[in-house]
Amino acid sequence: MLKEFKDFIAKGNVMDMAVGIIIGAAFTAIVGSLVSDLINPIISLFMGGVDFSGMYALLGEGEYASMAEAEEAGAAVFAYGRFIMAIINFLIIAFVVFMLVKSVNSMKKKEAPAAPPAPKGPTQEELLMEIRDALKK
Repeated sequence: MLKEFKDFIAKGNVMDMAVGIIIGAAFTAIVGSLVSDLINPIISLFMGGVDFSGMYALLGEGEYASMAEAEEAGAAVFAYGRFIMAIINFLIIAFVVFMLVKSVNSMKKKEAPAAPPAPKGPTQEELLMEIRDALKK
């Protein structure tokens, strides 16, 4: 059983998947920084200084200056701004993954050897001559 497990782990597709998960986790951090440090300020500039991540609705009583202050006090907070940011993160990640897959597929097409031309079949005239000759017999 241990040998079977070792063989399973040593297979290429399992190792490829593990590498993909590790790179994906690192990629998520990069995209998170891209969104929070570069895209949010641009969106905020066009929206008049609005920061999505700080948008919330208080679901109870009390008044708090910020979402962090409300959460620290234990108040129920409907953090719709974080949800908007999660959607923006998802769209950016999906777009970047789409572009990566598209570029990898185009490179694979360039690397793939051209298929040998299909053997040329007989022309219509040659087929008619064969039929004629067969009918004469």
